[in-house]
Amino acid sequence: MKHTDNATLIPQRTFINLSTPELVDIALARHEGTLAANQALNVNTGARTGRSPKDRFIVKDTLTEKSIDWNTINQPIAPEIFSQLLQKAKNYLTQKEATFISYLKVGAEEKFSLNVKVVTELAWHAIFTKNLFIQPSPPITQDTENQWTILCVPNFKTDPIRDGVNSDAAVILNFTERYILICGTHYAGEMKKAMFSVLNFLLTEHEILPMHCAANIGDDGKTALFFGLSGTGKTTLSADPERHLIGDDEHGWSAEGVFNFEGGCYAKCIDLSKEREPMIWDAIRYGTIMENVVLDQHTNEPNYADTTHTQNTRAAYPRDYIDGKVDANKGALPNAVLFLTCDLYGVLPPVARLTKEQAAYYFLSGYTALVGSTEVGQGSGITQTFSTCFGAPFFPRPAQVYADLLIKRLEHSGADVYLVNTGWSGGAYGQGGKRFSIPTTRSVVSAIVNGSLANAEYETLSGFNLSIPKIMHDVDSHILNPKKMWQDQAAYEENKKILMEKFIKNFEKFKVSDAIKNAGPKL
Repeated sequence: MKHTDNATLIPQRTFINLSTPELVDIALARHEGTLAANQALNVNTGARTGRSPKDRFIVKDTLTEKSIDWNTINQPIAPEIFSQLLQKAKNYLTQKEATFISYLKVGAEEKFSLNVKVVTELAWHAIFTKNLFIQPSPPITQDTENQWTILCVPNFKTDPIRDGVNSDAAVILNFTERYILICGTHYAGEMKKAMFSVLNFLLTEHEILPMHCAANIGDDGKTALFFGLSGTGKTTLSADPERHLIGDDEHGWSAEGVFNFEGGCYAKCIDLSKEREPMIWDAIRYGTIMENVVLDQHTNEPNYADTTHTQNTRAAYPRDYIDGKVDANKGALPNAVLFLTCDLYGVLPPVARLTKEQAAYYFLSGYTALVGSTEVGQGSGITQTFSTCFGAPFFPRPAQVYADLLIKRLEHSGADVYLVNTGWSGGAYGQGGKRFSIPTTRSVVSAIVNGSLANAEYETLSGFNLSIPKIMHDVDSHILNPKKMWQDQAAYEENKKILMEKFIKNFEKFKVSDAIKNAGPKL
């Protein structure tokens, strides 16, 4: 459906559960965005084209004082400061011509789902949450008991001195009041990741492992999980025409199976092509929100290669736009778990099978790269990082809580775990190495999910002590051992040593068993 050209803003303060076409019409009438040639609503988020981690806080009170891993990511803020800022935001919103309320939920497993009331200043933000969160059935039309509330007022700027925050923006989670306040930022991903953080805190009490991962299912009913940071392949590799998608980013793993937290996908658009990522390409249409994508000034065609605004260009669309999705939005216990790492040093293999202890080690390490970072201030380059649990900014509890749950779930399910390198080979990034092609990585993933790698013949990669296959179908055996891809063997050994030292240094902060510590690299 396309928008109606004569759309006008209805003179009414509060709009509840408007349909996507109604919201698109209002967004266009208020000049919040532009319809691209593919009919998606393209918006610009201004200076903040990613999350603002330095502006994210958690209210420190009797509920959270001893249960949060307080650090530079989980920054504490006093309840009084939150209450004062919340009142200012509410007062600000009463002066606006319109307020948009959507009653949604997160969590596809009913007994673990949360009702969420989303209150937004902008119509396109309401579309975003309708796309990314789950539509209740039957619809919810009023406040419910124990619901969470998101109040998003991007044009209300905070003052560090006056408001007790760090800048002109703030994202504050209050677990006691079940409230999320977002001020001063138009980047819609803050709403999505704030609710993710909420679930990551709450679900561990039910022995559910919350995961920053994608999930899909084959025709054989076998579930696969894809852990990784943004830009390392979660969405691209899970959007497989040969398999059925559960979700692309946030899931829970219980004793019964895997379930999606969301009702949509938030795909990166950088260098998107129909040939390489057909499912994502086809999902970007009317009702989809595109963030910061550059449009041709004459035709309004998206230029996905243009990074004028940011490398972190995005498309938010509902799961209904995906052919072959899993209708139930959940699946059975996983058979395969993939840790997607993007190695800038070119010394990790394209795939390695991990023991249970190695799985815990690499899960806690979360070694990868920031590729077109989702965080403001990271620039446009690619940098190496260690992100605990492959999503450090979103996990409020101590890391060991999540690692213990991972081991418990692996022991219960018997799933095989693999480290899959989507990064560089034959040399380091910027020093002659080349990134593994998507077809090569897809062949690796296919061998994992179809079970053929479980029976392959393996050898040990020295130093990292990783088990790597000697031969794989549809993959040049020469690339399976990273050492063989380097012409300069001395440079390979030097880069390997540098990365191993970084792993060892990073892991010093974890208090874990000797078995897990010894599962890492050894100089």
